[in-house]
Amino acid sequence: MSFSKAQTEAVTHGKGPCLVLAGPGSGKTLTIVNRMKYLIEELKVRPEEILVITFTKYAAAEMKNRFIQLMGNKSLPVTVGTFHGIYYGILKWAYRFGPQNILSEEEKYQLIRHVVNHQEIEIFDEEDFLQEIATEIGKIKNNRLDIEEYRSVKCDPAAFCNIYREYENERKRVRKIDFDDMLVLCCELFQSREDILRMWQEKFQYILIDEFQDINQVQYDVIKMLAAPQNNLFAVGDDDQSIYGFRGADAKLMFQFQKDFPDAKQILLDINYRSTSNIVENALKVIANNELRFEKAIHANKERGASLHVQEVRDPVEEAEYVLDEIQSRIEAGGKPEDIAVLFRIHTDARPLVEGMMERKIPFQMREHMPNVYNHFIAKDIRTYFKMALGSRERQEFLQIMNRPKRYIGRDSLSGKTVAFEDLRRFYCDKDWMLDRVDQFEWDLKMLVKMAPYAAIQYLRKRIGYDDFLREYAKERKVKINDLFEVLAELEEASRPFATLEEWFTHVEEYTNALKLREKKREEIRDGVRLMTMHAAKGLEFDTVYIIEANEGQVPYKKALKEQGVEEERRLFYVAMTRAKEVLKIIYVKNKNGKETSPSRFVDELFLV
Repeated sequence: MSFSKAQTEAVTHGKGPCLVLAGPGSGKTLTIVNRMKYLIEELKVRPEEILVITFTKYAAAEMKNRFIQLMGNKSLPVTVGTFHGIYYGILKWAYRFGPQNILSEEEKYQLIRHVVNHQEIEIFDEEDFLQEIATEIGKIKNNRLDIEEYRSVKCDPAAFCNIYREYENERKRVRKIDFDDMLVLCCELFQSREDILRMWQEKFQYILIDEFQDINQVQYDVIKMLAAPQNNLFAVGDDDQSIYGFRGADAKLMFQFQKDFPDAKQILLDINYRSTSNIVENALKVIANNELRFEKAIHANKERGASLHVQEVRDPVEEAEYVLDEIQSRIEAGGKPEDIAVLFRIHTDARPLVEGMMERKIPFQMREHMPNVYNHFIAKDIRTYFKMALGSRERQEFLQIMNRPKRYIGRDSLSGKTVAFEDLRRFYCDKDWMLDRVDQFEWDLKMLVKMAPYAAIQYLRKRIGYDDFLREYAKERKVKINDLFEVLAELEEASRPFATLEEWFTHVEEYTNALKLREKKREEIRDGVRLMTMHAAKGLEFDTVYIIEANEGQVPYKKALKEQGVEEERRLFYVAMTRAKEVLKIIYVKNKNGKETSPSRFVDELFLV
């Protein structure tokens, strides 16, 4: 097998530290497994003295299999594993830990759910919320942050502080450690026991790390200790693909590596074997705008290929139609659905597309959980208003919306399982101002039933005063009003195609049931077009890639800008672009939820000379 000059230099690197900058599609796995072979066959390193660390079990298994194949199907005792797996192995040896000491992911989420339920927090999508809280807990541990100074991005800082403390107390009470504790405890073990550290240093003489750009502070601290004093540390990564800052990964650690190991050799794998020249050149145009990066001259191994296509569409509905038409044409022309991917910044960007896929019966797969906007409390309020407009008088439904907005109707005015407006009038017969409110409430419901859903939601917002209720709600609960208005605007836009409230109800039920069914079978579905977030697409490649909602505010995502800054968002867009092998199409909308929108600054950067 022939290697490029840079790959050969990396494979045959001798002793001492080495930083390999491996761009997208540059053959980094090939380089790592061949270096393992070189160490054993040429430098006569014993296999058991080699440690290879990856970030996922899948990557570790793939690395192991590639190495076994390369060695003629011989299984050699090289240690290949994830950071958590390796560090847990060390703790297991030191503290006699067993499975009974490990808090499984399921147990962890149960524990967080239990703790969160004791807080007064309104949650839209529980699975999403718990996942983000778990991520923030990990971030604190991995970066050894002070809980008192940490500011949660998911909920009120005081509430998060309580969640974190209660979670830690409960975890310690049941005498278990979570995955992030494995890293922290391993670091503390090496810092306090030089004899144990020395033993592991002698065991692992050569350390190779894949996806080095995803490393966090505590992982880096342990690796530095483990590699000393010989520092035979071979780190492979791409600073331009560092996209997990929200999990605690720190792109700056690649630059810190240079400071900590000033004599380290630096090698650039400068050929992209995956994408056409057009895709590579355009992706580099975007990422070149980042200031914190290693300068790289990367070339494509393929011809120029199809030109990059940027498409402007009216709104998300037209965007979904455009992409679906494109996908159908490609499939009809003989393309495999599995070779096509649609990438987006956040899950909710995909809703119109998912609805369209279901309607057109285009096979698709989604590995990630897709939140259902119709499960949001705002959607539930709208649904209840509509049900009451259609004649329902269930007490429970009345309770839900009677003071959204504030009408000052008391629970004691509702006596039976159903509610009659005449009974309310009798209850408030001595209060003229309350009778006016009851009359208005009944009148508003009569008005709603005559309207199409889109007009009904507008009436609910402006005439009934639901927007005012949300403003008060946001103030009381310390949540951002714009987040609530975004959900409401999305529901409003999604209701446009329906002529009657009954039609809207049918659609909501069908969509919700279809989503539930897909959620149950999520792991089983292996066929179809791949719909995924840009984060989930990292490490994958497809013949054809569509990037949707390439708008300012979506990518870069406005919330992430405050947390991670524009450079990580630009890296994420770069990762999305470089998933494409042959065809890349970027789409942005002119209007969303009734507001004018502009193309992403990253799209603008494609046209800068």
